[in-house]
Amino acid sequence: MAAKVSPKWAVIADLHVRRNNFAADPSFYLIRAGANYFIKPQFAVGAAYNHMWIAPSRAGWQVFANEHRLHQQAVLTGSTGKVVWSHRLRNEQRWQQLVANDKRTGEWRFTDRVRYQFYIVVPVSSNKYVPRLALSDEILVHFGKPVVYNTFDQNRFFVGIRQQLSKTMSFDFGYMHVYQQKFTGYQYDKNHTLRWFFFWTPDWSRHGGNPAPHIQPHEE
Repeated sequence: MAAKVSPKWAVIADLHVRRNNFAADPSFYLIRAGANYFIKPQFAVGAAYNHMWIAPSRAGWQVFANEHRLHQQAVLTGSTGKVVWSHRLRNEQRWQQLVANDKRTGEWRFTDRVRYQFYIVVPVSSNKYVPRLALSDEILVHFGKPVVYNTFDQNRFFVGIRQQLSKTMSFDFGYMHVYQQKFTGYQYDKNHTLRWFFFWTPDWSRHGGNPAPHIQPHEE
């Protein structure tokens, strides 16, 4: 959700659920709350707090790890012909709880992560309610004391559709490929993900208009 509350301000809130093995097993749950400030109609800066509950990756373990995350970002949106696009640069501070032997250790791992995402939406019809082609790519790098062998964190590529449901409701649905390097530096994950994101952009101000001029870039 990105809800406009004044000509310059919008509040944001998100809920994410990711599951593994065709939705049979939990991967993580995430909630987020924050605000965006529009310096210009097509250029906004923002900040938010995120909390994650991360499911154990080892068979038989039951304990979820917590992650506290702050982020600051800048988003530029625009259009080239009928194609609309966004650039997003985000910086995150992440405190990840360490779990050993299926128990929380009381220790935390801190890293700083920088993310850049380019996202485009290509119309295939003049009717705005016909699904549009959506493409994005995001590269993530991180830094900190525990980051020794893997400054590169991951790359996320998405291809799918953007479907407009109403003036304020839309969704993205499609395939995401995640290529991630582990902290060891020599181990990699390749995840094939079916992703479905809903966007709600109401206007709670007295001035009308939309909180974002063209598209909402992917979250998570």
